[in-house]
Amino acid sequence: MADIIRMPLLSDTMTEGTVVAWHKKVGDQVEAGETLFEVETDKAVMEQDSYYTGTLLYIGVKEGESVPIDAVMAVIGEPGEDYKAILEAALAETPGAAPQPAGEPATEAAPAPSPPVSAPAAPSAAPTPVAAPSGGRIKASPLAKSMAEKEGIDLAQVAGTGDDGRIVKKDIEAFLSTRTAVAAPKAAPMQVAAATAMDEDIPLSQMRKTIARRLSESKFGAPHFYLTISIDMAKAMETRKRINEIAPQKISYNDLVIKSAAAALRQHPAINSSWLGDIIRKNGNINIGVAVAVDEGLLVPVVRNADAKTLSQINGEVRELAGKAKERKLSGDEMQGNTFTISNLGMFGIEEFTAIINPPDACIMAVGTITEEPVVKDGEIAVGHRMKVTLSCDHRVVDGATGAQFLQTFKSIMEDPIRMIV
Repeated sequence: MADIIRMPLLSDTMTEGTVVAWHKKVGDQVEAGETLFEVETDKAVMEQDSYYTGTLLYIGVKEGESVPIDAVMAVIGEPGEDYKAILEAALAETPGAAPQPAGEPATEAAPAPSPPVSAPAAPSAAPTPVAAPSGGRIKASPLAKSMAEKEGIDLAQVAGTGDDGRIVKKDIEAFLSTRTAVAAPKAAPMQVAAATAMDEDIPLSQMRKTIARRLSESKFGAPHFYLTISIDMAKAMETRKRINEIAPQKISYNDLVIKSAAAALRQHPAINSSWLGDIIRKNGNINIGVAVAVDEGLLVPVVRNADAKTLSQINGEVRELAGKAKERKLSGDEMQGNTFTISNLGMFGIEEFTAIINPPDACIMAVGTITEEPVVKDGEIAVGHRMKVTLSCDHRVVDGATGAQFLQTFKSIMEDPIRMIV
């Protein structure tokens, strides 16, 4: 009997997934444990292995399309097996899904067409537009649907050039071009038409959707307040230089920030707390989330027990996690359990900024770049090196004095780095 493959739940916050790539095509043999497809969740791109052995009879979701958890993805069974009844039953059971006729799957095995008897072979040509069926289901990509809705276009009037007459982006652009040409008034003699650029609507990735939802909930649900302090970085710069003369790998300023923050958190457990709705949890472990920018947003891998690790250990771990983040290869465990978060934009030359709290943390610290400034030392003006950090606090958990005391401790450690190991 054929087996139904559904969209799996791959993270605790996942509500839908986007198919990035299929590793098998209809008609291929699939072994249990083989990678069947890749799916983009709200946190990463993950490979999904097959639980079954057999022939891939049907693919119901094309690459680039998004479907909710438990949606029908594919059917695996015996070659030539009639799977239509089990597919229709599975589609009918899927919550919130419109049942798709078994006779119109996204991809299924089809008999090979008979070759022409007398017609000579022709060179390959551009896809022939296929008119939308009258009264039938109109096939269109999500981007094409979005563009059509924005421009007020009836998809039934658009000829599709995609697979099986599917309407894609270029078909909407061609329709708009034709409509503009027909509707435009005749230009006056010698008048030159101004060139216009086509707007581009970019569908939201699962990551961007989740970032938007979580940060909106945080910003408008948690009462933020902000505390900024300026730190003299002279000793930190000298300490880093001396450490890097003997360290097996170069220590960064961010490593010093993480280690110093972890040491300060040990002295101020209220800052290392989480808001959990009906309770405030003072976390025993100090697990620092490190914000990493990727193409589609922001990922926050976690350095666990940062207060107990050396600078070299923190450096190696951050490098490894950041590399995984940029490749979207982080596991769920590597992005969970944070008790405090650091966002550092100093490498981009940003002097000062505020960050939105990363739930369920009570605080997040925004770190700016090191700048040269005139400072007064021993009654004389000299060149100093300063760094500003801003602590965003959830006022439900942290009061102003508590946040200020933490920053004072953090500042004292950064200005005398030997204290971070005492």
